[in-house]
Amino acid sequence: MKVFNLLIIILCTVSSYTQQLYLGADLSYVNEMEDCGVKYKENGQVKDVYRIFADYKCNLVRLRLWHTPEWYDQLNSGKRYSDFNDVRKSIRRSKEQGMQVLLNFHLSDNWADPQKQLVPKAWLPVVNNLAVLKDSLYNYVFSTLDRLASESLLPEMVQIGNETNKGILLSPADNNTWTLNWSRNSQLFNTAIKAVRDIENKYQKKILIALHLAAPAETEWLLNGFVNNGVVDFDVVGMSYYWAWHKPTTIAQTGQIIKRIRQNHPGKKVMIFETGYIWTTASNDSANNIINDVHPSYSPASPANQRKWLEDLTDEVVKNGGEGVLYWEPAWVSSPCRTQWGQGSHQEHAAFFDFSNNLIKDGGITWLGKSYVSNIRDKETQNYPLRCRLSGQDLVIETENSLYSVADTILYSIYDLTGRKAVQGKLSDIAADRNTFLVDISSLPAGWWALVVGGADSVQLNYRFVK
Repeated sequence: MKVFNLLIIILCTVSSYTQQLYLGADLSYVNEMEDCGVKYKENGQVKDVYRIFADYKCNLVRLRLWHTPEWYDQLNSGKRYSDFNDVRKSIRRSKEQGMQVLLNFHLSDNWADPQKQLVPKAWLPVVNNLAVLKDSLYNYVFSTLDRLASESLLPEMVQIGNETNKGILLSPADNNTWTLNWSRNSQLFNTAIKAVRDIENKYQKKILIALHLAAPAETEWLLNGFVNNGVVDFDVVGMSYYWAWHKPTTIAQTGQIIKRIRQNHPGKKVMIFETGYIWTTASNDSANNIINDVHPSYSPASPANQRKWLEDLTDEVVKNGGEGVLYWEPAWVSSPCRTQWGQGSHQEHAAFFDFSNNLIKDGGITWLGKSYVSNIRDKETQNYPLRCRLSGQDLVIETENSLYSVADTILYSIYDLTGRKAVQGKLSDIAADRNTFLVDISSLPAGWWALVVGGADSVQLNYRFVK
């Protein structure tokens, strides 16, 4: 009989959705708006906008970082924004108000999105030399976080790329076509992820790593592409969801997509990283507004319907196991300054402030303070505490109360340390009884392994061992 010698290095941990619910905002434009003369107000009184958001229960601030946004040199006063110095200032302001930070590495000098993923100009000479490009990427991510850590400004979450549906760090030629080279893409993502993990190890501080994809309807197959090509060491799946651009996908359909992701990728958090909804169809400047459509159920555009959209979306996200919703640029109001396309803001009609820069008290911002409760999470917290142990050639998963009725929706997976999935199945396939499930490990070769159990009800267990 073959004997298994296992050293347990991490005991079973149960995650019954006791994690924080992230509700927050992208405030990347704030410093620029203030330099352009904007004074944010509440009840007619000037107030620090970061304080305003903290007071309304914002707990996560998202901030974009461009590599070298030299195009700013030709705008307004010539001062650059969303570069390292600007982001450092914004992180400090966020943390001073008690809010966590999601740092969004755009990995470009300008806007990155599903249509545009241009490599920074500084790396263009090596864009087709993958080894050198990976080295440049690693050093950039590592050094950026290292500099922030030296000032106690490490973000709690890091995003590798922005709306990366077509990949990252593309040459102009590849960017002009639909180029999704998974061999190249996976190596670049894993390189950036390694840089973040190395910072984690250096400073002994946990940093959540996120992938960001646009359009809920596109997320599942793209996410499968990442995982099937070896990009697995991430914590969060972030989606962009705007009715204006992602219709006819509804809030309810988005919730079902989140539920399936939670079921098919156990252990991964799912969040809406970007959303927005207009409170008026009017404009306050000459810059064209980028959102013009309203959903029939949230019509006409009004502060109340802006708030309702956000509350209903968040309810659906939470109900299906998601862990947060972030609003894109609620403080991007009108100013005398120019963008690359016009004078003013392209989003003032979707901000949380009126055209006098006064906070709209009955508008979207109050969504942050609402209580969002999931009956599924309450049930699992009470009924599904998990533990695991070794017994002969099996890993034994046990529950204090029966999980049998939902076992068909809960997956178990075993990964090696490279993130390669060696085993996957449903708990219902390995049920010994209503409270016990046996994972056969006899076919696994010697080495380090991780057992992950999770499913639609967010039951989750992590168990690492060496065979």
